[in-house]
Amino acid sequence: MSTSGSSAPADLARAVKAWYADEFIWVDLADGRRIGFPPDKFPRLRAAAPAELAKVRVEARGKALRWEELDEDLSVDGILAGRWWPT
Repeated sequence: MSTSGSSAPADLARAVKAWYADEFIWVDLADGRRIGFPPDKFPRLRAAAPAELAKVRVEARGKALRWEELDEDLSVDGILAGRWWPT
């Protein structure tokens, strides 16, 4: 019996698609969930233009989001855990 707080296998907490729309970064996960967060939760994203935010890529086999021009990487696990800068 597992005593961890999660019922989903860790490999399902991975991104399959990410995009910027309606002032949010959106992420589709392998387990079917769709999550969104405002970019102002992260200092480098807060200062970015919408065109820069739209250049998000899924990397590291779905475990990270990357903005090359902004030199910003976010882990999917960190996003799901709500680990971001206070606003």
